[in-house]
Amino acid sequence: MTSGPVRYLVVPTANAADDARSARFGEKTILWVPAGQRLGRASRTVPGLLLVTQVGRSFQDEYPDVTPLLDRGRHLVISSADRPRRRSNHCWRIDTLRPGTTIVDNPVVTSARVDPTISGLVADVSASSYQSDLTWLASLPTRHSLSTTFTQAMDFAADRMIALGYQTSRTPVTVGAGQSANLIGDRTGAGSDRGLVIVTAHLDSINLTGGPAAAAPGADDNGSGSAGVLELGRLLTTRLWKNDIRLILFGGEEEGLFGSKQYVATLPPAERARVRAVLNMDMIATRNTATPTVLLEGAPVSSPQMSALATAAATYTGLKVETSLNPFASDHVPFITAGMPAVLTIEGADSANGHIHSANDTLNFIDWSLAAEILRMNVAALAGWLEPVTARRPQPAGSVVSWGPGRLDVFTVGMDSALRHKAYDGTWHDFESLGGVVLS
Repeated sequence: MTSGPVRYLVVPTANAADDARSARFGEKTILWVPAGQRLGRASRTVPGLLLVTQVGRSFQDEYPDVTPLLDRGRHLVISSADRPRRRSNHCWRIDTLRPGTTIVDNPVVTSARVDPTISGLVADVSASSYQSDLTWLASLPTRHSLSTTFTQAMDFAADRMIALGYQTSRTPVTVGAGQSANLIGDRTGAGSDRGLVIVTAHLDSINLTGGPAAAAPGADDNGSGSAGVLELGRLLTTRLWKNDIRLILFGGEEEGLFGSKQYVATLPPAERARVRAVLNMDMIATRNTATPTVLLEGAPVSSPQMSALATAAATYTGLKVETSLNPFASDHVPFITAGMPAVLTIEGADSANGHIHSANDTLNFIDWSLAAEILRMNVAALAGWLEPVTARRPQPAGSVVSWGPGRLDVFTVGMDSALRHKAYDGTWHDFESLGGVVLS
């Protein structure tokens, strides 16, 4: 982009020719050229173009006099003449709009062959179980990171994880002058060379204008994602997996991703190397568009995981999928910064949800069917990353052995993988497992 004035034009993406001086925002594309060139009568001259990435409508609420040149909800384009003194806070960020980029994509996704194992898991998503957990979380007056009711919410989630068989632990999180916590639940896989799949959400809520003591039910932000972690955690215990599962509910997210930043900072290199995918859920239960839509937000390091999620959505749900490689302001970001493949799943057009970060983020605005669809997509992708272990049928361990005239010995492997022995010398004789020998 030139440093002088530029002309810009917003056109439907379907009508936009490939141009190095363009940026795509889903169904809209913005084109710009140096002032000496022409785009036509509809173009306007501006000093420069900036990209705003925001949570909800946080930037627009703070700067209502700034008129976006392009408004794509979570992403805005503004003139550099309107640049505020601050470049970012934990709710919005400003970057130079770079040419030849896709900020939001509407990928064409082809469904895959339906896998009966995954299909069964998808069908087991329980709307009633999810609704029960989210209703309880949203019933608390607040889940502010430093509140006693945040601790109550963490106790509730820990009890759920323990009942499901997860090994739980809590780690302290520094939030300003106070202390919050992360809740971690682990379940070991059955493989010998195990990877690690992490499912996350932030448990805390906030009321930005009312302060720490104000009502902050946080039904969508982020009771919806926290209840989603518990529901996915429940579903994943119904099958045997090769890889390890780790559930994490973070504290301190609303104040600046403190829980996830501090968790990633203390994660040993060997653990980082085992991570196959990090699935983060933040606001998955308010429908802001006519067509149920999910945004998958990651980075190049997580492109394969985003592709798997998009395919899962096309195969097992009716969701419209949008993607973005512009990660911001949720707990997937610290993992991506550290080089791990992390993806945020969030309701489409989340900036249209004007209830978050206030006392109005209540169950009244929850769309249970949208949340269930996003959970179905997520569990289908998780199944691929975790790799199901199927029970083996009894089979011969080798050739039938004859020890002498009239004597046959047959060795089989049972469903529990133990080696068993049967002998025939005119009649069949069953023997115990051979010294506890187990075939791997």
